[in-house]
Amino acid sequence: MPGSTRKKKKQGVRSGKLRIADHWNAISIIANSQANPLKAVAEFVENSIDARAKQIVIVRGKKKGAFYLKISDDGEGIPRDEQGLPDFRRVATHICDSIKKQFKSEGVKGIQGEFGIGLLSFWTVGRNLSMTSCGADGQPYQMTMAKDSPDFAVSKKRILLPFNGTDLMIYPLLPGLRSLTGEKIQRYLASELRDRIKNTDVTVKVIDRTGRKEFVVIPRQFTGRLLHDLKPAETELGDIYLEIYLNDPGSVNSVGLYRRGTRVLPSITELDHFEKEPWTAGYLQGIVDAPFLSLTPGTRHGIIRDDHFEAFCRAMVPVEKHLQEIIEEQRKAEEERSSRQVLRRVQRALKEAFLRLPQEEYDWFDIYGEKPKNKPGNLFSSGPVGGDSREQNHREGENSEDTLELLDDDSSQKQFFEYAGPLFSSLISPKSSVVSVDRRKKYRAICRDRSRRVVLENLDYQWSIIDGDGHLTESDRESITFIAPPEPCLTTLEVIVRQGGVTCRDEALITVTDSLMDQSSNTGKANKGLPGYTYRRAPGEIWRSRFDEEKNVIVINKGHRDFVYAGKQKRRKLRYICRLFCKELVRHNFPGLQTDELLERMIELSLYTEEHLK
Repeated sequence: MPGSTRKKKKQGVRSGKLRIADHWNAISIIANSQANPLKAVAEFVENSIDARAKQIVIVRGKKKGAFYLKISDDGEGIPRDEQGLPDFRRVATHICDSIKKQFKSEGVKGIQGEFGIGLLSFWTVGRNLSMTSCGADGQPYQMTMAKDSPDFAVSKKRILLPFNGTDLMIYPLLPGLRSLTGEKIQRYLASELRDRIKNTDVTVKVIDRTGRKEFVVIPRQFTGRLLHDLKPAETELGDIYLEIYLNDPGSVNSVGLYRRGTRVLPSITELDHFEKEPWTAGYLQGIVDAPFLSLTPGTRHGIIRDDHFEAFCRAMVPVEKHLQEIIEEQRKAEEERSSRQVLRRVQRALKEAFLRLPQEEYDWFDIYGEKPKNKPGNLFSSGPVGGDSREQNHREGENSEDTLELLDDDSSQKQFFEYAGPLFSSLISPKSSVVSVDRRKKYRAICRDRSRRVVLENLDYQWSIIDGDGHLTESDRESITFIAPPEPCLTTLEVIVRQGGVTCRDEALITVTDSLMDQSSNTGKANKGLPGYTYRRAPGEIWRSRFDEEKNVIVINKGHRDFVYAGKQKRRKLRYICRLFCKELVRHNFPGLQTDELLERMIELSLYTEEHLK
């Protein structure tokens, strides 16, 4: 009994083989599976390359009010039948059974196609397709197909001269492809078939007759530094070719995935497995070519996740580790370079602010001390710069522009490039000041060209008091002395500077008072140069910055939430660091003031500094 039961169950099992119920419906689905018309054009060009063509010409034109696309090559043409005629019938009746697959099995190399469906992609480009090729007798034959039609026709074609190769024409193009210009085709093929064009040494031209332009498809050239010693793990399926470049970070950087020289994906990050760093870091350009990957036949724009793909992922693990190390080094170098640039910009903005603020209150860094050598381009070349600042900056290794200018006095080439141009602007320093009654104070005019280099030659000065009281000495020189009146007042000082036909003017406000409290930080200690800054990561602590007086460095908490927020934008980060500088400088250089007075000073310094923060 039990044995007969099993026999009955086995007899009840039904089995069979899959088959296509409606062949035309299947062909329609395959023909419409290619969604990208540019990819279809690339398929036609690849067919020409597979036919050993050395010259391929793509023509976009217009006839009878409709656009057409024609692709001509000098290759071997359509394979011939036993009678020596182009075997168009086999091409049209062997969908999904490419003759190229037979060639590959016979050992022919350099052929890409294998599915036998590329020709059907003309449905996504135009209405009708005509393909012309010559037979062994030199007579041209033509095959025609139409979109949404199962029929094809082969006939003789009359032409003046026989030719080698194949002519393929699609006419008319679909209405939505009016923007398919020759330039777009050229750019797409340069990336899509980069290595196929490069390795086969084929010349591909695109002639756009409607736009009256002609393009040569040049394989895409990547930018950046080519990375060497990238060795993927060995696979039994074949070798993986890598050509990867390290570039400046940007959203346009991507590494394409290729198969035998033809692009499969514009970015490898389209695969979930590779949607991670280093591929998503934005530093890399180039290609990864894995010839053993299995493509999705319909679109040829995707990878089948089979054992070949798994082997590819395993082989790329050491490459990813190596690339991540390179990117981390690049990020550190960029952070250091960015820090130097930020420091240079903040220091320059502070110096511009000190030129406009009262000298007796903001003489912190000996900016108004001894005079350096006159040199074009120096921010303070027409006036004093402290020797301590120069020495300290050299000791700290700061690369601010002014420090470099002072250290490179013997560089004749640099002096030539920094030679000042015509007069463009003038500035009175200090811009705002407080003077006690019956006291004297010096003012000077700083003149610059359009590039903010200091102008020294062929200048005529004219100083005057246009409002208020006081007296001036030697009103026709770069520097003058103001003699305050015996009574308090507000005095407006003006300078007019002329150079040839150019005239510039500026004004400064002088507050004359009968009592002047010394709020400067000059307590007898030697003034240092403008401080530098460094980072310290302390995410669990609330302090934003601290001033290390001994090292003359402002320590910034890189882990503070405000720094993290500011670091998302370069401009915001620059302003944040500038405000930390102002905070630390005010707190350190006004030790005797109350909190509300310190806040007033910080607002004042921030206002004048951020105005020149560029």
